[in-house]
Amino acid sequence: MADKNESNLAEWSVSELSGALKRMLEGEFGHVRIRGEVTGYRGPHSSGHVYFSIKDATAKIDAVIWKGVFGKLRFRPEEGLEVIATGKVTSYPLKSSYQIVIEALEPAGVGALLAQLDERRRRLEAEGLFDPARKQLLPFLPTVIGVVTSPTGAVIRDILHRLEDRFPRHVIVWPVRVQGEGSAEEIARAIEGFNALPEESAIPKPDLLIVARGGGSLEDLWSFNEEIVVRAAANSMIPLIAAVGHETDTTLIDFAADKRAPTPTGAAEMAVPVRLELLGQTRDLGRRVMQSTQRLLDRRKTELRAAYRALPSPDALVAIPRQRLDLASERLGRGLERNASRHRTRLTDLSRRLLKLSPQARLSGYRAHISGLQGRLGAARGAILRAEKQRLTREHEKLIELSARARKGLDRLVERKRTKLLGLTPLLKSLSFQGVLERGFALVLDPKGAPIRSAKAIKTGDEMALRFADGSIDAIAKSKAKA
Repeated sequence: MADKNESNLAEWSVSELSGALKRMLEGEFGHVRIRGEVTGYRGPHSSGHVYFSIKDATAKIDAVIWKGVFGKLRFRPEEGLEVIATGKVTSYPLKSSYQIVIEALEPAGVGALLAQLDERRRRLEAEGLFDPARKQLLPFLPTVIGVVTSPTGAVIRDILHRLEDRFPRHVIVWPVRVQGEGSAEEIARAIEGFNALPEESAIPKPDLLIVARGGGSLEDLWSFNEEIVVRAAANSMIPLIAAVGHETDTTLIDFAADKRAPTPTGAAEMAVPVRLELLGQTRDLGRRVMQSTQRLLDRRKTELRAAYRALPSPDALVAIPRQRLDLASERLGRGLERNASRHRTRLTDLSRRLLKLSPQARLSGYRAHISGLQGRLGAARGAILRAEKQRLTREHEKLIELSARARKGLDRLVERKRTKLLGLTPLLKSLSFQGVLERGFALVLDPKGAPIRSAKAIKTGDEMALRFADGSIDAIAKSKAKA
């Protein structure tokens, strides 16, 4: 009986049963929201998809986030973090298991966000992004101030109003969204864009940046906790003031910025000094400079009067020089006579020396020297001519001897060549075609004068010339060659 009942059951293939279960799960549950703790999270797979599980105290469900969805998530899963996942329940037939395909992910309450924020803060701090040594000093009076904030909120109006009250400056606003999806990327691009401005351009490069937002909840301020914003603030080469939220609000950009302001208005107060206070300080310093200068002049006048009273009278000053002048005038006459006598003696001595060096004396010396050189030159010329004549005589005799020897050698060479030539003459006659013609043969030539060597080359009617030893005659071929 049991066998009969079992035979009436419908047969299912494994694929059919898996497909039916899959359709039932997807049709019964559709989209669901589940809350639990992330476990087994290891980051994206090499394919870009993300696989992990969500568990609570008594159960666990597999979860998957496809690559395209994961890239759009504002909130990323982390191991041990409590989350709320929205997605579609389905099954995975190859493992006979069910899973949730997540389409949206958010933290489960403020505690989860704070845990994620603390973990991110510790990691970025370990990288040195919050190191005080990286902080830059703010310029005392910036010429241009760049503000990264929403252009429609009260924050930008508060900043501009406070700057106008304290010290008006040129302000450039880079409008961004300060919360919501994509806001973190806009804020980071704004900071990087200000830093990328060239020094000389139509838009002046700011000397100071203010990143500002009004107060809000932790979720509202979350964009300023994103890693991309924190890194952009830490890498800014322009000094940066973070003014996010109220005084009690703290975001990660506060640690990376060069200065944290409790409010956007406080950021404007940090950015510039009070113009009226500077003017007052300038006037006070000017007054102090004038007073110091006047006191210095008065002291110098007093010192000058004391020095004037200590000076001797003019007669006392010139008394000793006057006596020295009288003494010198008495000694001057005797000194002039002695000096004139010394110069007269020296002049006489120079006159005698000058006579010796006069042109007439030097010319007489040169004439005597030239006469001596002429005599030596005549003797040297005679000796050179005699020596050259003897050399030419020897060379002439040597030339005559060489000429005789050359003539004898040339005669012997000519005789040998003549003998050799006479010996070659009979051989030339025996090899010449003229000798062949003299023996009764004839040379056959074509009209161009080229020899005809074969009878086959002659056709009937061809003209030719027959050359004999004593002359030539023209001929015409009457027939072709015969074998």
